[in-house]
Amino acid sequence: MPELTTVSRDDVMVRVENVRKYFPIKRGIFFKRTIGNVKAVDGVSIEVKRGETLGLVGETGCGKSTLARCITRLFPLTSGTIVLDGVDISRLSRRRMRPNRRGVQMIFQDPYGSLNPRRRVGAIIGDALAIHNVARGQERKKQVQDLMKVVGLNPEHYNRFPAEFSGGQRQRIGVARALALRPKLIVCDEPVSALDVSIQAQIINLLEDLQGEFGLTYVFIAHNLSVVRHVSDRVAVMYLGKVVELADRNDLYYKPRHPYTNALLSATLEPDPDKARSSRRVVLTGDVPSPINPPSGCRFRTRCPKAQAICAEQEPELVPRLGDPDTHLAACHFPVADGETLEGAQQQIVHAVEEFVAETPA
Repeated sequence: MPELTTVSRDDVMVRVENVRKYFPIKRGIFFKRTIGNVKAVDGVSIEVKRGETLGLVGETGCGKSTLARCITRLFPLTSGTIVLDGVDISRLSRRRMRPNRRGVQMIFQDPYGSLNPRRRVGAIIGDALAIHNVARGQERKKQVQDLMKVVGLNPEHYNRFPAEFSGGQRQRIGVARALALRPKLIVCDEPVSALDVSIQAQIINLLEDLQGEFGLTYVFIAHNLSVVRHVSDRVAVMYLGKVVELADRNDLYYKPRHPYTNALLSATLEPDPDKARSSRRVVLTGDVPSPINPPSGCRFRTRCPKAQAICAEQEPELVPRLGDPDTHLAACHFPVADGETLEGAQQQIVHAVEEFVAETPA
């Protein structure tokens, strides 16, 4: 049984070091054998400081939610280390992990699927209190109703079922459930993506208020880059199981270094009509490679307008580029300079393809 390893405390709430999570692909009916692995998370190293919000962005299938479940130990790690509030939780058994689960909770994406429709709201929120023997009987009911009040729900609705609530109210139930044990870290796995825009703003404002009131640390996963920009202190960009850029919010949005980050930001809706007309969207060519057999070297090279031979031979390190500070890291051999656009490189690829097609015999 793994021993509980305590690491010296500092301003880091959770430290993720070279974490990998592979899902085996099996074939056979009676005698199954492993024929490959889906490399959902492949060598990710990040730190989340106390009291901050780390945004995690990337397209569908890049490994964001898998990384979130690794941090909360809902998934066992294939390899790597996760240190939560000074304790190495990477290899703890379920029994030894149980006391540490009070320090990290999760808000799930789907407010409809994450709540048991056959259980009353009071029981859903109070389960954590019962499992960890925090409160019983009337004391548990009082704490649950206090939590409902904190997240903006009517405490008198304690005995209602989830079906009697709207989508925004259901997500507030999920927030109350996550708060029940007074955790230090909450992983928010796209908590507003299934909600209407007006309701999204309410939930985001609620999370910000709770962070200030309870001193919470967030890992905030989202597709909407505008939402991430609003709530995050730092932002990590993932592509095909790896972090390709990590920076303070303003540095990443005003000076993106990785071509993939540039493409993501170019797809963000601009509310100002004048800026929207002058902005140019970067349209990536090709499809996302398979996580079963990712490309050699830089995984983005098959879609990158700046890719060269070295990109296929050598995987770029996540380090500062172009004189950036240590807080701005990018994994790219040819980072995007200030004022540079990807249109020229993209046009060269289009022109080369057109020439190849023209020269190819019918």
